[in-house]
Amino acid sequence: MAEKTAAEKKTKSTNGISKDGVKYDFLKETEKNHGLGNEQMVHAYKSMLLSRFTDDRIDTLIKQGKATFLISGSGHEAVQVACAMAMEGGKDWFFTYYRDNAIGTALGITPKDIFRHIMGRASDSFTGGRQMPMHLGSKELRMPTASSPTGSQYLQAVGAAMSCVYRGTDEVSYVGGGEGSTSEGEFFESINWAARAKLPTIFCIQNNKFAISVPIEQQTAGGSVYKVVAGFEGLHRFHIDGTDFLESYATAKEAVRLARSGEGPSFIYADVVRLRSHSASDAHEKYRTKEEIAKDKENDPITKFEGELLTRGILTKEKIENIRKDINELVVKSADEAYAEPGPDASTVEENLFCPTDEQTKINYEATTPSGVPIVMVDAINHALHEEMEKNPNMIVYGEDVQDNKGGVFTATKGLSNKFGIKRCFNSPLAEASIVGTAVGAALSGLKPVVEIQFADYIWPAMMQIRDELVMYRYRSNGAFECPVTIRVAVGGYIGGGHYHSQNIEAIFAKCPGLYIALPSNAADAKGLLKTACQLNDPVMFMEHKFLYRQGYAKSPEPDADYYLPFGKAAVKKEGDDLTIVTYGAMVEKALKASREMEKKGYGVEVIDIRTIVPLDTETILNSVKKTGKVIVFYEDTKFMGFGAEIAAEIAEKAFEYLDAPVKRVAGLHVHIPFHLESTALPQDSWILKAAEEMLAF
Repeated sequence: MAEKTAAEKKTKSTNGISKDGVKYDFLKETEKNHGLGNEQMVHAYKSMLLSRFTDDRIDTLIKQGKATFLISGSGHEAVQVACAMAMEGGKDWFFTYYRDNAIGTALGITPKDIFRHIMGRASDSFTGGRQMPMHLGSKELRMPTASSPTGSQYLQAVGAAMSCVYRGTDEVSYVGGGEGSTSEGEFFESINWAARAKLPTIFCIQNNKFAISVPIEQQTAGGSVYKVVAGFEGLHRFHIDGTDFLESYATAKEAVRLARSGEGPSFIYADVVRLRSHSASDAHEKYRTKEEIAKDKENDPITKFEGELLTRGILTKEKIENIRKDINELVVKSADEAYAEPGPDASTVEENLFCPTDEQTKINYEATTPSGVPIVMVDAINHALHEEMEKNPNMIVYGEDVQDNKGGVFTATKGLSNKFGIKRCFNSPLAEASIVGTAVGAALSGLKPVVEIQFADYIWPAMMQIRDELVMYRYRSNGAFECPVTIRVAVGGYIGGGHYHSQNIEAIFAKCPGLYIALPSNAADAKGLLKTACQLNDPVMFMEHKFLYRQGYAKSPEPDADYYLPFGKAAVKKEGDDLTIVTYGAMVEKALKASREMEKKGYGVEVIDIRTIVPLDTETILNSVKKTGKVIVFYEDTKFMGFGAEIAAEIAEKAFEYLDAPVKRVAGLHVHIPFHLESTALPQDSWILKAAEEMLAF
């Protein structure tokens, strides 16, 4: 570790002293400007000024009513520019946060780019006017479009670093954040994963001593997360003056060297100053004294760097004034030009939720007919994973307990790590946010992660990564970034699992725009849909009903390796003219039983298995309802706010005039699934049979 190395070198003569008095050899200026030429030094200065003057102009625009929001990076510029210049735009990965503007200006993002974003113009190259201000992004620079949740970027940066190693490159993954974000659990999960796996991640924590108004003393034990992370073996730690450009650059350069040479992650804890309020809607005068604010201004990184440039003879006062004048004019002109541009076209509001058709993977759906030896669902899923990993060398599978010889708690992943190696199928820490968050970063950087969440009941720690990150990336980046992660998750009851092994979650995740959701009822559908999920350029949640894994009635002739099922195509499991039952998952067999019973009484009950929640095949449903005039929506989840309520609403809205009876829902009780009263809470055969009799008699 760097700290240990530094301690061993304390007896050597060096002027490289960190904030803690620890001596680092790399801080000693053994070559002029730590290897930067005069032109690069001036570039650093201009990049810092561009960021600062852009902040200043945004503040003015807000007062003029031409802009609405600002989160300023004023005071953070030195360490940000240093990190950018130590890395390579277009090669390395940059997971920025909402104060990292100077990272962008150092890499070539222009003031006009930023103003277009600030003003929500159609030409906003970061988000197309979809994201609120201060969220940079660039496909060309490998800078995934930033988001607002504090700390969610850390795991993604680790996932990208994991991808760098997997692809055999010497790429490095940067991630920036404020010290307040280190209070989030995902921050510690990311440090753990990166250190454990020795990944090329550079964590740059910019300590301005406040999280909005909350001082660091109320955030972190001991007042420093630098001390807190000391226990992570394999993590190189550096505590520096982040307002000193040359110290910051030397440190970033060393961190990049360590990362590129395979020596693992670095943690740069940079003390900076916050020269403005947290945001345009905050007033730091309410919680900071005038003396504190004045003291920070004395430590302005731009003023300090100007002094270095003068001392080293790189610039004169006259040249500094000319540079300031030129950049200010550029910033003002850029703002005016951006303001004159149009906003986004309202007709585009639904674009980029999913991959456009012409960019989607070309799949020959249902090219063959399932005709192999009958197979149970869990084995069909396993075979699908084997086949897709053979077809795609960039597909990786991971999650808790997935590695051989366990092969998953339900054996769905058995044989994968033995066949493809633990590089491609491996165990993750027991941390659901880590599983999904790293998968997001891996997908952004070119891999196809297919990850497992062992039980739906435990998916909630990953909710932030799913709802605010995974499904938003394509939309918030206006189509620049795709995030094709497939999440396999075991769902449903009827196994005596009680509260925490029996939940149904489809209705909750159907509320996440940009996410495909499948919930098959039999082995052939499971294999065909999972293989499609592994091919699509979009996020997919693939729900596997654990009660169906080995059920005899869910067996099917096995499809071959070329069999793919489209999402959004329901299956008519049994035809009839008198009543429609719309269902899915474990309820399909119960509906078929009821249909067979009613057939004995002379009624034809049509059973539709929707197969996918998103997209929903409303056409097949409506055509059936128009034919029969009566419909039951039958689902396992709670009747109140379950996904079946959406199906019922669609029918009522679009087929009302064809109905001969009110739409009826048969579903679970609105309770937590009880261990010894499961049969009371979850739908039973008798429930749907009784409902069918009542509807046919209406």
